Amino acid sequence: MKSVLLGAASAIVFAFVTPVLAEAPVLTETLGPRYAIALYGDLKYPQGFTHFEYVNPNAPKGGAVKLAETGSFDSVNPFILKGVKAPGLATVFDSLMVQSQDEPQSMYGLIAESVTLAPDNSYAEFTLRPQARWHDGTPITADDVVFSFHTLKDKGDPTYKIMYTPIIACEKTGERSVKFTFNDTKNRELPMLAGAMPVISKAYYSKQDFEKTTLEPPLGSGAYKIESVDPGRAIVYARVKDYWAQDLAVNKGQNNFDTIRYDLYRDENVSLEGLKAGEYDFRREYIARNWATAYDTPAVRDGRVVKREIPDYTPQGMQSFIFNTRKAKFADRRVREAISRSMDFEWQNKTIFYGAYVRNKSFFENTEFQSKGAPAGKELELLSPFATDLPAGTLEHEFANPVTDGQGNARESLLIAQKLLEDAGYMIKDGKRVDAKGEQLSVEFMLRQPTLERVIGPMRKNLERLGIASAIRIVDDSQYQKRTDESDFDVVSIWINRGLFFPGNEQMALWHSSQADVKGSNNLGGVKNKVVDAMLESLTNAQDKESLVAAGRALDRVLLSEHYVIPHWHSGVFRVAYWNKFGMPDISPKYNLGFQTWWVK
Repeated sequence: MKSVLLGAASAIVFAFVTPVLAEAPVLTETLGPRYAIALYGDLKYPQGFTHFEYVNPNAPKGGAVKLAETGSFDSVNPFILKGVKAPGLATVFDSLMVQSQDEPQSMYGLIAESVTLAPDNSYAEFTLRPQARWHDGTPITADDVVFSFHTLKDKGDPTYKIMYTPIIACEKTGERSVKFTFNDTKNRELPMLAGAMPVISKAYYSKQDFEKTTLEPPLGSGAYKIESVDPGRAIVYARVKDYWAQDLAVNKGQNNFDTIRYDLYRDENVSLEGLKAGEYDFRREYIARNWATAYDTPAVRDGRVVKREIPDYTPQGMQSFIFNTRKAKFADRRVREAISRSMDFEWQNKTIFYGAYVRNKSFFENTEFQSKGAPAGKELELLSPFATDLPAGTLEHEFANPVTDGQGNARESLLIAQKLLEDAGYMIKDGKRVDAKGEQLSVEFMLRQPTLERVIGPMRKNLERLGIASAIRIVDDSQYQKRTDESDFDVVSIWINRGLFFPGNEQMALWHSSQADVKGSNNLGGVKNKVVDAMLESLTNAQDKESLVAAGRALDRVLLSEHYVIPHWHSGVFRVAYWNKFGMPDISPKYNLGFQTWWVK
């Protein structure tokens, strides 16, 4: 499964849900210098706060923790497209500001001690903390911030370029101050986008090639640094004992382990056995069958291993299979919908998933941006000009996944699929679904792990009933990365979850037509749709909460109705199992698992 993650350093997943918020006041004067900023509404934590509510500020430091990841890696450079990145790299690099995990999109100063906002949202000026340091003891400077912006935008992963396009300038304005200038004053998210930018060392990368993969530990400024690398097999991070920011309010009670080791497993089943054998300490379980049947062990029964379900209030995003619409056979939405109907979720949930899941029905699942009912109000105003471009019924009713009786015979759904294929020009000839040239319609599911084979297997039987040829191809990480970067696939599994309360500029990278043909783009499906582009423009230009919600719902509705993905499912809980060696705060962050706040007892 490919996770689309936008933001700093590496695979950072923040997950949140959107509460109802008061509107932010109209800016009439320069807002700054401020210790924190919020996209909408008020900040939870006042100036001078000592720590976040969800930590134990007196948590003991020490101990070693072993974690596991599935796959491999060949690089510790998290900022470029090339290479398969090692897990955990986000802990090495600090950013100007960081998000809290128990409120809406609010950011508090880390490298930056304050930020000044222009009244018209034309710029944000950050003042750096004088004590901010790299791991070699040298200061983090305004020149480092300017260098980071230009290097990431010009030479980094293509995601950075699209994210930072509305930032037209980044300049040093003082010994410890940097100003970001924006070309889109309607986009309220841009100061936060600048604040979340990872900062890298100008001095270090003047001697190292930023654009190459490497296994040499980079110079960072975060709570951890790389201690050792066993290429493709393991990576160990050591807590920086004199970490410059360890006593700041945003870090107090966090980053408590002395060492964090990630062992890489080739197979999820082998990884699970590794936990039970005590080879690592903590596991999040994503497979319902495992959760239901594989943890009945002496260690679980006697309490040495704790098995817990923790409520998950975070936005679920969209886990799904996604079509490569650059291929002619998937360019027709009727073909995509027909293939989607091969998934009999009700039967799978009952027989494979032990009834543990509910079907995804939104790209913003678990938030107020989820489209529901028929569009109305501002959402309808946005969509109505495109009525003739939208699939029939989009403006009349809510999107709904096909539903079966769960008995394993999805006959009615497949009859609809058959009619869709015929309307798209695919007929049955000698038992095969062929186009006008006599070529059989086929679909290949490309996977990195075999865990989804049991999901795709029943789908393949239904596809066979429709006359569609299908196959599963399992590839290694490097081949998967290369083929997705080059758009060389039919269907892959994807989890789109940026963990945002408020969707914004990151959606451009995911869906805008301009990103469809960019190598390595996060527009993995190659979506080129003028209605989607228009909804994205409305989303990024929203000036108030009501307009933002309307645009988010409209975007969600269009993406769903076009059947770019085959939605998967979610559980609503964090399923975790861990050896009973951890302490944790009394309060958990509402919108995150909070493992970074735990400690070794």
